[in-house]
Amino acid sequence: MARLPRRLSGVVLRLEGYPAPLALAMAAARLCRARGLALVAADARLAARLGVGVHWRGGRRAGARPRRGLASASAHGVAQLVAARRAGADLAFLSPVFSTHSHPGARTLGARGFAALARRAGPVKPFALGGISPRRLAVLGPRCAGLGGIDLFLKP
Repeated sequence: MARLPRRLSGVVLRLEGYPAPLALAMAAARLCRARGLALVAADARLAARLGVGVHWRGGRRAGARPRRGLASASAHGVAQLVAARRAGADLAFLSPVFSTHSHPGARTLGARGFAALARRAGPVKPFALGGISPRRLAVLGPRCAGLGGIDLFLKP
């Protein structure tokens, strides 16, 4: 989070399996507020407690839409993107666009698949996720509203 560009970036908190998720979430929320980063949590109750946005996995709305903050969703195909649109998501991470360490061997969308899915997004802003690099971002074109990544931000 310390490396992300201020006021241009955000964080999706997925804390299942962590021994002290509330403490970690509260620390992340403080850091995000201090740096002007958007924050969404994959747990709707945690999002409400922190007063941040929510992230819906597979486009499925879990809990109420947040009073403040973004509603993001993951979408791995048309059905999940439609579900995210119906749920009222502001943005959807379409993935995996390219091969990625987090999902080895998974079927990827590629640039054309991403563009085809992005055309169906309607008011939901399509974000690219999976194997994103500056070079690959250039081939996604103007339909790509943003990007998500793990390795992309871990490299110095």
